[in-house]
Amino acid sequence: MNVMQRQRIERAFGSAKDYDRHARIQHNAAQDLAARIAGIDLPPEPRILEIGCGTGHLTQAMESIGSGGERLITDISPEMVMRCRHNVGEDESSRFAVLDGEYGDPQGNASFDLICSNLAMQWFDDQATALARMLGWLAPGGHCLFTTLGAHSFAEWRAAHEAEGLTAGTISFLPARQLRSILPEAQAEPHRVDVAVEHHETGLDFVRSLKAIGANTARRHHRPLGPAELRRVARNFEEGGGAVTYEVVSCHYVREREATQ
Repeated sequence: MNVMQRQRIERAFGSAKDYDRHARIQHNAAQDLAARIAGIDLPPEPRILEIGCGTGHLTQAMESIGSGGERLITDISPEMVMRCRHNVGEDESSRFAVLDGEYGDPQGNASFDLICSNLAMQWFDDQATALARMLGWLAPGGHCLFTTLGAHSFAEWRAAHEAEGLTAGTISFLPARQLRSILPEAQAEPHRVDVAVEHHETGLDFVRSLKAIGANTARRHHRPLGPAELRRVARNFEEGGGAVTYEVVSCHYVREREATQ
């Protein structure tokens, strides 16, 4: 684990004070993920773990579908956990905790009927290893549904850099085909890929929007652009129409039930 990079990610999300106003893609993905969860077979009072709750988009969407049950709602950022608790409200069925979803462990003996996460796992160092650990936290027959970003995300911003012989600082995400190759035997259904597009008037508007949602942590060893370089990249981006693609990959895994004697 790269501790410094994890700390940068935590600080970036903790500082995202204007998250809800800019996180339109995240909100829409949460609504869609909750609708998919509503269609699976869960116990009447499921034990639910949410990883990367942010300000509560998925948490609230889950409430809207009447998911019920006992919920452990977590995020790597203490500030985000506090904001989610404030937005959602507390009750006896919900617990909030700071948790690194990749390297941490839920308190107590983990045995969840559902693990869910909305656009958080793309920040993991190794999604395949993390997912294997998460499936181990499921009860037999339990489900894990999550969304993550694919490699085509931010393609226009990268192209604006490449036109200048530069490399964008945005983190590289796994291609959808590679995500499909992770634990195929545990996939309950094929991964689904959706494309959402946002438009920004200027390149700086896009940069500010990433910072506003805490998604501005650069790749390791990235050299920040100088002012002149940034202006050229922004001009290329604007001349390309100011569009930014988000490739949202929806995944559904299940832990097999134990064989009966």
